[in-house]
Amino acid sequence: MDNISSPIANWIVDRRLLVLGLLFVVSGIAIVGHRNPRLILNVIRPTPEVAAPAAERQSSRPPRSSSRNGRAPVEEFSLSRADAVLVVQSDQFFTPAGASALRAVVKDLEQLQQVRSVLWMDRIPPLNIFGLPEPLFPRSEASPARFTAARDKAMKHPLVGGRMLSSDGKTLLMLITFRDEYLFHDADATTALRETAERSLQAYPGLSMSFQVTGEIPATLAAIASHEANQVRYQLIGYGMTLLMTIILFRGLRAVLIVAAAPATGVFWTMGWIQFFEYNRNPLIDVILPVLVSLVGLTDAVHLMVQIRKLRASGLSERDSARIGLRQVGLACFMTSLTTAIGFGSLTQADSRWVQEFGVCSVVGVILTFVSVVTVIPLACSTWLGRTIHIGLDRSLIDRHLSRMSVLIDYVLQRKNRICVMAVVSTLLLFAVCMTLEPDQRLSDGLPESAEATQAMRHMDEAFGGLEFSQIEVRWDDTIDADSSEILETIIEVDDLVKSEPLIGHPLSIRELIDAQPGSGPPHERMSMMELLPPPLKRAFYNQDSREAKVTFRVQDVGIAAYGPVFQRIEDGLNRIQQQHPRFHFEMKGDAVWRWKNLYQIVVDLAKSLGSASIIILVVLTIVYRSIRLGLISIIPNVFPLALTGAYLAVMGYNLEIVMVLNFTVCLGIAVDDTIHFLTRYREESQQEGPTTDAIRRAFTGVGTALIMTTTVLVVGFSTVMFSDSRDHHIFATMGVLTIAAALFGDLIFLPALLARFGPAAKLSSEAGSSSEQAH
Repeated sequence: MDNISSPIANWIVDRRLLVLGLLFVVSGIAIVGHRNPRLILNVIRPTPEVAAPAAERQSSRPPRSSSRNGRAPVEEFSLSRADAVLVVQSDQFFTPAGASALRAVVKDLEQLQQVRSVLWMDRIPPLNIFGLPEPLFPRSEASPARFTAARDKAMKHPLVGGRMLSSDGKTLLMLITFRDEYLFHDADATTALRETAERSLQAYPGLSMSFQVTGEIPATLAAIASHEANQVRYQLIGYGMTLLMTIILFRGLRAVLIVAAAPATGVFWTMGWIQFFEYNRNPLIDVILPVLVSLVGLTDAVHLMVQIRKLRASGLSERDSARIGLRQVGLACFMTSLTTAIGFGSLTQADSRWVQEFGVCSVVGVILTFVSVVTVIPLACSTWLGRTIHIGLDRSLIDRHLSRMSVLIDYVLQRKNRICVMAVVSTLLLFAVCMTLEPDQRLSDGLPESAEATQAMRHMDEAFGGLEFSQIEVRWDDTIDADSSEILETIIEVDDLVKSEPLIGHPLSIRELIDAQPGSGPPHERMSMMELLPPPLKRAFYNQDSREAKVTFRVQDVGIAAYGPVFQRIEDGLNRIQQQHPRFHFEMKGDAVWRWKNLYQIVVDLAKSLGSASIIILVVLTIVYRSIRLGLISIIPNVFPLALTGAYLAVMGYNLEIVMVLNFTVCLGIAVDDTIHFLTRYREESQQEGPTTDAIRRAFTGVGTALIMTTTVLVVGFSTVMFSDSRDHHIFATMGVLTIAAALFGDLIFLPALLARFGPAAKLSSEAGSSSEQAH
């Protein structure tokens, strides 16, 4: 590799016009990607056919009605099929003013062109096919006794109590369905609903009532709005803080501008080139990738600039400094980019589409940024811009105090055996604590904590047992008669099983609807009552044609780790029920159930990809350094930061989420960079005569400044994202700060001790010492 790096370094510095032409081509492609990627995509593949108008396209939502065997479609009643939910809080619902205000709110909401309908407790269908619709709310002039009776009636209603009206009677839900063709702005599905309700309430000045909007569409829009705001805000903050820290550390404006130009160019190229992949609205790509690519590029840029500045200060010309500096650091830069790309590339094996896309784009970003670093910086430093880049070197904050830090290296080398034991033992202990993390995920993980949709979701967890619905499908074979009492008996057993779980919110099945009918008796006597149910209500929970029934329930947004044991107990209970009723089949469905069944495998796959990346990185280091010892020695400094961060998460009570495993992979790619730079310099210094400890000291002197600089800048860069209102971004940034800081500790404390104790040069030195003693 050394033989290859020299001619490449000469070629980049001496063939400047040719290299500039290559940069213009890469930049041109990036510009097309930013402006109009279809110019190139249309050449690569044919233009797709024009999509049908929106009104003609099939909706992705579940059908609002069903038709079987040629019958007229039946509109199924549903408490879960709502585009948005208006959460109303008050203790004055069952008062004359409260009833009037709620009716006024519903009326004004339905006058909005984007609102198709509003379902609330006053519009619940009758429970008896022969019954007339009877509003649960009396007229405003009704007596207080009438309102008290209405409240009691609503609480006992199987579709209202605990489902559309909280158990304490202080929270009410309005389920809103939109006309998609009239949703022109995000506010139409969010703030417009709340503001309309608040305007309606102004006609009742003595009434205390609050409104919040949540649901599928508002939550999605909140995530997108936060993502777009963070995309600009934290990039600007991150870049600004990074530039400021670089100025403070370098104490030279030209050096800072050249260093900043390399990662900035890499980010520009990356964000332009990935447009050709047509990955849309991926928050990991739009928010995290630019900052991540810039920080990765800045790491190599700082190492390269520090070396060129030292050579320039020694008296070499601009060209010679650039050529020799690239020759000395280029191999390490290539190695860091290769190992980082391997780490990011392992993300493509994940099941999550967003993670896969992020992995692909990260690999592209690392490659382009490496090209930017090894071309932009040497080209700029070999011109008149490089004449004064060494000015300020003697005033550099780190260089001035680097000699003091050499005392730390001496302390480590004097106690190498003790520190080696501490490194291995602490890494193993931290890794053991890290292994206690359990897979987890929440519905609101991608939402900002302060968003209205998130706050309303939290309140629904407390008042109703959750916003999200799941269900158990009960099917039976054709050997069971339609009026068999075993159907109802089985549904009752499933219903009782679900109700036994405290985290399950208000199960609802055909059983509750039959129990609301007049009369009582055993299941075989009550099966006939099913015919009294209105078809929309009956079809929602029982379908005789398809021989299936449903038991629906709410799920809180407390994480899959909390619901894992619950779902497992339910599944075990369903297996027991099936043994008693072998002609029945049961299946749990819903997004929460899917996450429970698949999240563990997703996390395991990501963990396997992380392990595979670690092994590949070890093999690559062993091959490049031609020493299995150096490859093995690099394990502890690179695993220790990840183990420390994982142990911190476990101690703080976190569970293992997808964003965390993703961050482990990202941090592995970044943390290994400084280890590679240290090992590369150590290998060069060990070729000189002298004991191993001298080689380690010289390696620290050669790369110590860059190690500390890059860590400082990376920590500051990650810290800026910690102020994001997004929980995922906050976790990602916290883990990044911990891992990068711990990586510096591992490289300055553990790595020198391990090299002194187990490094190849240590053995050679001891052998030389033994030979000398024998000669004497």
